[in-house]
Amino acid sequence: MTTKLSLVLKRWSLPIVLAYLIVLTIGSLGNVSGVPKLGFSFDDKIYHFLAYAILTLVLFNYFRTTTVKPKIGLSTSIAIIYGIIIEALQAIVTDFRTPDYYDVLANTVGAVVVMILLQKFKNKLALK
Repeated sequence: MTTKLSLVLKRWSLPIVLAYLIVLTIGSLGNVSGVPKLGFSFDDKIYHFLAYAILTLVLFNYFRTTTVKPKIGLSTSIAIIYGIIIEALQAIVTDFRTPDYYDVLANTVGAVVVMILLQKFKNKLALK
């Protein structure tokens, strides 16, 4: 049985990916001095982790609507590669952002954690 939510997610999966990529790119290459502080010395890394975990999820949701395989692996790989490219672009196209290996690590960990969770629960969630 298909729910209304799954139909909406299927219909809007590509626009959601594109919108998220635009927002993530602007946030990654723009001036983000107004981002709220969480009170940790590693606030930035938490944001990176969450941003790339969400990117992996929205990519996976899109690939679920296609015949592309492997959906989980491809979603994770694209998120990790995108994170590396964005960090490199920070050095190339901005003079106020600097690339950081720890940002790449946080991005990668966020994507991999989602990959592991999707793999673990794919049968329960009827994921293929």
